[in-house]
Amino acid sequence: MLDLSALSREDLERLVRAHARNWLAHDGLWFLDVEEKHGHEEAVEADARVWDRFAAVEAGRLCREFGIPIGGGLDSLARALFLRAYATINRQEILERSAGRFVFRMNECRVQEARKRAGRKPFGCKPVGLVEFRSFARAVDPRIEVRCVHCPPDDPPPNAICTWEFRLP
Repeated sequence: MLDLSALSREDLERLVRAHARNWLAHDGLWFLDVEEKHGHEEAVEADARVWDRFAAVEAGRLCREFGIPIGGGLDSLARALFLRAYATINRQEILERSAGRFVFRMNECRVQEARKRAGRKPFGCKPVGLVEFRSFARAVDPRIEVRCVHCPPDDPPPNAICTWEFRLP
């Protein structure tokens, strides 16, 4: 097993980012393979099913590992969102915050950037994002409601890929 204590902070940070990029590359490669063999629609449906399951697993593990209270409302969700694997490689922020809601924005997305570099059109990830963010949020606190403000194929405002609103009724 890798002795993490032997690595410098800088090497640990590089390792986390490398693992996040590798994880995301794996996600993209399996999607492209399904798309090639079964078509875009079936690949999106499979992607949504996988993200529904994975997001709940990821949220649960993060909450356990970092002592984030399940049922802890929007504070728990905000903390968990910034611990996700892709939070180390995608630039994201909370735009607005009040007692009962916050607006979360993904400013840069490696998936969309990779597609652009490969000459592909943007991935219309809204249907998958709805499933993913709902599953993640509900695993943190089942009371949380999720609304997509915009996500591809919607045209984003400048410096944003997607924006989501999380509410606690």
